Amino acid sequence: MPNTFNSFVYKYIRPTKAKRSFEYANRLIDCGVSTPFPIAYIENTSIFGLKSSYYISKHIDYDFEFRALIHNPQFPERVKILQQFAAFTFKLHENNIDFLDHSPGNTLITKNANHYNFYLIDLNRMRFKPMSFDNRMHNFRRLWLSKTMIKILAEAYSKLYNKSYQDTYDLMLKHSRAFQLKINSKKLRRSGRKMQFKK
Repeated sequence: MPNTFNSFVYKYIRPTKAKRSFEYANRLIDCGVSTPFPIAYIENTSIFGLKSSYYISKHIDYDFEFRALIHNPQFPERVKILQQFAAFTFKLHENNIDFLDHSPGNTLITKNANHYNFYLIDLNRMRFKPMSFDNRMHNFRRLWLSKTMIKILAEAYSKLYNKSYQDTYDLMLKHSRAFQLKINSKKLRRSGRKMQFKK
C-alpha cells in the first residue's frame, strides 16, 4: 500500500504503476516489441487516494531470464543469444523506447528453433523519446554486463546502427562500468575490497 503522499499522487496527479504498465505494454505490442499480453489493470481507491493497484497479463512459459547469461559464461548459444538481444534492444531504440528498468531480471527469453524471443516485464518505468547514441549505450548499463558480453553486444549493435565497433564498445563499457561502480561503492568501502570489473 502506498504511503499517504503517494496515495494522493497516484489517484489525482500521476497514473498508477498498474495503469502505466498496461498502457506501456499495449504501446510495446503496437511497435512489435514482445511483452506478456496485457489483460487489465485494477485500482482500489478511496476519496483520500489510491489504496492498491494490480496489473494483469498473460502468463509466459519462458525458458530463462537474461540474468542466466551473466551467471553462466558457458551458457549454451550464449553468443547467439546476445547477438539477437542486441537486435531486440536496437528495435526498442529505433521505436524511441527508453526502458528505464532494462535489467537482468526484466527480460524473459524463450527459444523457438534457432531463434530466441525476448519479452519485457516490469514495465511501469519508460520514456518515449528519440534515442541518441549516448542514450542507447546508457540504456545497457543496468544489465550488469561483463567485458566479454559488451564486446559481443557492441559488435552486433554497431552493425545495425552503422557506428564503429570501437565507439560502440567504448561508450557501452563506460556506462556499464560507471553503473557497477556506483552500485558497489558503499559495499566495497565497508568491506575494504577493490572492485573487479568482470572480464
